[in-house]
Amino acid sequence: HGESLHCSVCAMNADIERRAARTRLLLMDVDGVLTDGRLYNVPGPDGQMHETKGFHAQDGIALQWLTWHGIQTGVISGRVSPATEARAAQVRMTYVYQGHIEKLPILEEILRRSGIPLTDMAYAGDDLTDIPVMRRVGLALAPANACPETKRAAHYVTTAAGGAGAVREIAEILLRAQGNWSSILKKYEVE
Repeated sequence: HGESLHCSVCAMNADIERRAARTRLLLMDVDGVLTDGRLYNVPGPDGQMHETKGFHAQDGIALQWLTWHGIQTGVISGRVSPATEARAAQVRMTYVYQGHIEKLPILEEILRRSGIPLTDMAYAGDDLTDIPVMRRVGLALAPANACPETKRAAHYVTTAAGGAGAVREIAEILLRAQGNWSSILKKYEVE
């Protein structure tokens, strides 16, 4: 299609495309998916150390594109971080759960709250704690930096690493499968 960015999307197989086409909710782990997994401790004005993390701008705009096209987003993270809360608000996430290493009870709660069946949910994770959720949703995704076991549990492994465009790649897959990528390109005068 003439784009050099995310060419792996061009070769999307029929099973991934079918799963992506029905996705109405994208859930994600934070550290290692929305970030590169690094945690930074910086001194605050109170003299105490505060944890922060870095997010990728292209992931952020892509999460907003999903929202524009009716795909809800959310995070389930084992760590509690004000940076995650702020980022989730910036990109208009529907679900924000932090401090939950055991993620299945949270998935069940989101299932009840959203009314969206598991077959219509996608989940992106990078580590062992994500695999139980990945085994239950319709589309399981892992970034390039995921541990080998998590990659094996995924239907699709991105070419980009977490914190380096993996979520942007996932968003493009979902938007393409649902016929909305061309409207994104038109909006930005690409087509």
